[in-house]
Amino acid sequence: MKKILTLICCTILLAATSCKKETIVGPNTTQTIVFTVNGSTGWALGNNGATYSTVLDVPEIDSYAVAHDAVLVYISFDGGTTYEQVPEVYGGTAYSFSYVKGSIQIDAQTSTGSAPVKPGAATVKVLLVQGT
Repeated sequence: MKKILTLICCTILLAATSCKKETIVGPNTTQTIVFTVNGSTGWALGNNGATYSTVLDVPEIDSYAVAHDAVLVYISFDGGTTYEQVPEVYGGTAYSFSYVKGSIQIDAQTSTGSAPVKPGAATVKVLLVQGT
């Protein structure tokens, strides 16, 4: 009985020690860029009247950044007190973003598929996480 119990304990010990968690901490840097989107002229209706969009000029997103870095977008409708991470459904509106070299496009459409409501003035925070 002791041999069986010893074998079971050794098997459990070997299984537990074979797991490895690896955390990679590198010399990443983060750059934050803040934009203000005008509520009356900053959002344009497109996509056959289904989506409001705004395009932000971000020259920091170059070809290397598109291929290797991470882009995070946060949006605030209260002057920068509270930020919501995009993509997000906020107040019945679904926000998403896409980016290419030099710009970010933020889209807003209703989460129910009904006619979109034009977003108001917004503060947009863009974080560029630069890898190695």
